[in-house]
Amino acid sequence: MSALVIIPTYNERENAEAIIRAVFALPESFHVLIVDDGSPDGTAQIVRDLQNEFNDRLHLLERRGKLGLGTAYIAGFRWGLLRDYEYFFEMDADFSHSPTDLLRLLAKCRDEGADVAVGSRYCAGGKVQNWPKDRIFLSYGASLYTRSILWMPVADPTAGFICYRRKVLETMDLDKIRFVGYAFQIEMKYAAYSLGFKVREVPITFKDREKGQSKMSLHIIREAMLGVVQIRWRGMRGGYGK
Repeated sequence: MSALVIIPTYNERENAEAIIRAVFALPESFHVLIVDDGSPDGTAQIVRDLQNEFNDRLHLLERRGKLGLGTAYIAGFRWGLLRDYEYFFEMDADFSHSPTDLLRLLAKCRDEGADVAVGSRYCAGGKVQNWPKDRIFLSYGASLYTRSILWMPVADPTAGFICYRRKVLETMDLDKIRFVGYAFQIEMKYAAYSLGFKVREVPITFKDREKGQSKMSLHIIREAMLGVVQIRWRGMRGGYGK
């Protein structure tokens, strides 16, 4: 089993070592790729130091400047596709996604036949902890809006905790994924769904970060909501296949 956990970072020195060690403590041989966007707080150096301990499982891709969440994941996918990984995971560095749930996402794809497994806050059994009510309202409302436009049977289309089978990323034309913020998460799921892949959800408990600063903003939410119409149009015009 070859599984790559891609974790984008920007100023995550407070979380980097802990999240890496938490993934490596799991009873599966996950590899971790940190995609760091030139963090001025020294996040990349922490990862480099840890590579002495986990040299065969911990990898670092350094980029110059803050280039966006979507491009970080695309870079990570491309890096992994050049190697022999079968399963690709998206996960945040801040423990809002529990590392132990990686096992459940893996099982949904490896053992239960899903092509894409989504760690979902809004499917049956999923929930959110430590979020203010206005943020829950915005997030859940954005999910309902997205589903009404895209007709995609995913309760949490903006989720960022995901497992993709290799064949999904190989079939998809990653150059056609245009969004870089949270709309990126919607576009990736829609691209996989529109190409006929099985997208399934796994209920998770999403916890707000305890350390560091959130990257969420109204601008990001606005981009996601406006982007949904463009994603729908793009899917109708040419699709996301190669």
